[in-house]
Amino acid sequence: MRADEALTDRPSRRDSMDASSAEKPCKCSYCGKGFSSPSQLETHRRSHTGERPFTCSVCEKGFAQLCNLLTHQRLHTGERPFTCSHCGKGFAQSSNLLRHQRVHADYRPFQCPDCDKSFKSTRDLLTHQGTHTGERPFTCPVCAKGFIRPFHLLRHQQVHA
Repeated sequence: MRADEALTDRPSRRDSMDASSAEKPCKCSYCGKGFSSPSQLETHRRSHTGERPFTCSVCEKGFAQLCNLLTHQRLHTGERPFTCSHCGKGFAQSSNLLRHQRVHADYRPFQCPDCDKSFKSTRDLLTHQGTHTGERPFTCPVCAKGFIRPFHLLRHQQVHA
């Protein structure tokens, strides 16, 4: 066997890439992203088309995925299957329970880049950062006075009532 024949018998890098793409043979015609099953591709395709085939029978809001409709319907039924073991508060989504559980711990993973303070949520960090920037994103529609927190705006609006 000649040396150049031996080289052609080995899979090329392109062949290796083809083998890995064979693991995800369903390709999106919009962006080229690969999926391992036609159902995954169909769900992804809806992100391009805006199709929402699953509709809430109560409010008629549409969803691209059935699981999102089922979660949404808990708003109407009041079902809260995820319960905090510390305080008993119920949640419609497990992610909301996980976020809530930070209340019971002193875990503060969101640190301000401008000072030593840390926060339990990104929302609290962003609100705090307004103290450094002077930003007051909550503006009174009557007098245009700005506030760092929405609660402060609501309390202020009672002045105009």
